[in-house]
Amino acid sequence: MKPYSLFINRHGRLTVEWMTRAALAGALLLLAGCSPLRLLEPRQKLLSRIRLEGVQEADAARIEALYQQQPNSRFPLPKLAIYQLGNRFYDKQRLQLKLQRIRTEFDERTQAARPDSVKVGKLLVRREKRTRRLLLALDKGNAIMRLGEPPVIYDSTLTTKTVEQIATFLKSEGFFRSGVTATDTVVDRRFSLVHIFEGPDTVHNRRVTVTYRVTENQPYHYSQLDYDIADSAVARVVLAGQPASLLRVNDRYNESVIGQERSRLETLLKNAGYYDFRQQYVSLEADTSFAPATVRLRTIITNPAAGEQHQVYTVRRVRFITDAGTTRFGVKRDTIVRDSVYYLSFKHRISPKVLDRKLTVRPGERYSLQNTLLTQRQLSDLDMFRFNTVSYNKVRPTSGDSVRGELVATVNASPTKKYQETIEFGGTYVAALPGPFLNFRLKVRNIFGGAEVLELGLRGGFEGQLSRIEDRSVLTTQLGANVNLVLPQFLVPWRTNRFLTRYNPKTRISGSYTYVQRPEYTRTNLEATYDYIWQRSAFHQYVFTPFDLSVIYTPIKDPTFEAELQKLLTTQGSPLFRSFGNLFVPSINATSLFNSNDFTQTRDARYLRLFVEVGGLTRSLYQNSINLNVYDFAKISGDFRRYHKLSPKSFFVYRLNGGVAHALTKTDGQFSIPYDKYFFAGGSSSIRAWRPRRLGSGSYTTYKLNADGSPRIENGLAVRDYDLEQPGEVLLEGNLEYRFPLYSFINGALFTDFGNVWTLQNESNREEAVFRLNRFYRQLAVGSGIGIRFDFTFLILRLDVATKVYDPTAPGNKFVLPNFRFSQSPNQTAFNLGIGYPF
Repeated sequence: MKPYSLFINRHGRLTVEWMTRAALAGALLLLAGCSPLRLLEPRQKLLSRIRLEGVQEADAARIEALYQQQPNSRFPLPKLAIYQLGNRFYDKQRLQLKLQRIRTEFDERTQAARPDSVKVGKLLVRREKRTRRLLLALDKGNAIMRLGEPPVIYDSTLTTKTVEQIATFLKSEGFFRSGVTATDTVVDRRFSLVHIFEGPDTVHNRRVTVTYRVTENQPYHYSQLDYDIADSAVARVVLAGQPASLLRVNDRYNESVIGQERSRLETLLKNAGYYDFRQQYVSLEADTSFAPATVRLRTIITNPAAGEQHQVYTVRRVRFITDAGTTRFGVKRDTIVRDSVYYLSFKHRISPKVLDRKLTVRPGERYSLQNTLLTQRQLSDLDMFRFNTVSYNKVRPTSGDSVRGELVATVNASPTKKYQETIEFGGTYVAALPGPFLNFRLKVRNIFGGAEVLELGLRGGFEGQLSRIEDRSVLTTQLGANVNLVLPQFLVPWRTNRFLTRYNPKTRISGSYTYVQRPEYTRTNLEATYDYIWQRSAFHQYVFTPFDLSVIYTPIKDPTFEAELQKLLTTQGSPLFRSFGNLFVPSINATSLFNSNDFTQTRDARYLRLFVEVGGLTRSLYQNSINLNVYDFAKISGDFRRYHKLSPKSFFVYRLNGGVAHALTKTDGQFSIPYDKYFFAGGSSSIRAWRPRRLGSGSYTTYKLNADGSPRIENGLAVRDYDLEQPGEVLLEGNLEYRFPLYSFINGALFTDFGNVWTLQNESNREEAVFRLNRFYRQLAVGSGIGIRFDFTFLILRLDVATKVYDPTAPGNKFVLPNFRFSQSPNQTAFNLGIGYPF
């Protein structure tokens, strides 16, 4: 007879019922031992949740920012669970003993090293390095604990303080009869297996939910706006600027807007010449006694003192020191007077004529804060000075002189170095071949004495590639040079007036040359542009390019490679062959760029780039005279981005990007455009689950072909071609990304991308690639992923991992997310390494 067993039935198989019970018991023990509440001391409770009720008109986000305590973050990472995981490996007593041992050891070694001060100094530095990490671990825990968050211990006094803060905020928002209460309940409504077996007083029932209940009642609105201004001249300025006031009748009372209105009035009067005016002279009185839920608001502007009025100041003299910070003992600066401005310098290296165009602070004009800031910004944009300041000194009347209200403006500008060079040297390892490269850039400032900036660049390198015509790896040669000349004014055949100064006009002349030698071809590209650049504001820039010329020349093409290009044209409809011909591309284009963000993208901001280009309009004049192909075309695109700041270090960003490009007339019987003017999707700044320029077109699927043009078959299925670029004439794409901090300088991101490219004409029987209004939305590819960003302040290194979710070009089932595998998922997941944010 067989021995009795709980786990073996009559057929010798494990009983499913007992296996289930064992799994549940194991899970129960695991949950009981892993509860973060075991980190609490006796009588301590964990702040688990905060609820806000009753808010209808007030700003709930601003109220939530007033919370004196916030629960532990659970999204996108469970910070408390991470902290608890690190706590399992944390032994504070062992760290203290180790710290004491290191200090004792170095004290003995330091004592033995005396009186050698050099050796003692080195030992002290080593001691500091050894103990710094231990002190950090003793203070904030080990590395895993610091990645998480310690439990937030509930403090009822902070809840009381939060109630007071919310009540004060509501009154500042016009809810004068509002009320706020708070309740804290120790109820854990979340499902947990432990609750089934443990009573109400165990460690697992010590989670606190705080509920703030707001009773807004009827808010107060402005019924009347009055002014009480003692100085009649100031009153005229204020009333003239009233259309720009931030206060309107019937608006809700808001102390934050009132503060902004005080700042606006100060700036308004400073721009009108009131140099000494301050916000302290402006006060606003609210009277709520006339009618229920109404406010009569009076703006009061007082005089500086009894019997005195506010003084309007005029700039008597302007001094411009172009080499501030430079000293030469016994030598005085030379002075040049131009348009009543005194230019002082030991040696006038920059033409005063050019500097004079950048000065909006002029003698004889009223003081203006706006002109002062504009002068500083325009001098900074010259890239000639390390820093510049505009300061004012009051002119004191001499005996018998009754003149008052005059200023002497002094512009101090410290020049930066004339030459700035950068050399980069490195190497690549591609196709089992090492390839060195070298980049050299030189910037020369004020090269002709008119604040011009000349930039020269040289680059050269070798890179391993898999040859398309030979079954081996080869080194390709890449050489290039570029030159840019930026002039601080518009270079036009007529004289420009001072009105353009406010728009910081520039002229940029650029040229570049690229040489590429591969076994398949030898190709050169010569480009030249002539740009006019000006700024409408600090955030808005325009670029108009009347001349954009490009010459592409391919003197050598391997016959096998040329035959492959023709096969791609006939079988796949690929216009790649145009990129390897002899081509002349003339065009005119214009760009409008609005960007209210900064380099590190830390603002709540907007970005909008509009681009229009028309090319080849004059080709009929020279098409038959040159041995180059010329196409005429039109292209328009738009890129909009919105940066929502959710917290000091977390953002929600979305982007919409689209465009259309098409030929104006037919060339060789087809509407053809240059290959570089097509749109492409995929890559680290586009749809990141696809390789660069490989998404699309539409739902058309490309396959690898045999030598005879038939599809290549493996395992009974046609092999898809993921290597062929997919150009399109229509682009639609969008991105959603949530950015959040992880640890120290490491940030994370969760994102979803969608989009595609299409053609506008059916070539080579590729109907699935053509843009149609009744189906394009079903052809949008979707990819999602996660990212890690290393923020070094001066440099942001980015790694994004994205996988395909919906692939419109996939044969059969388009939902391809189930194809994802952690171990192997070829052409399903893409890794993108880049510098800077993707958008």
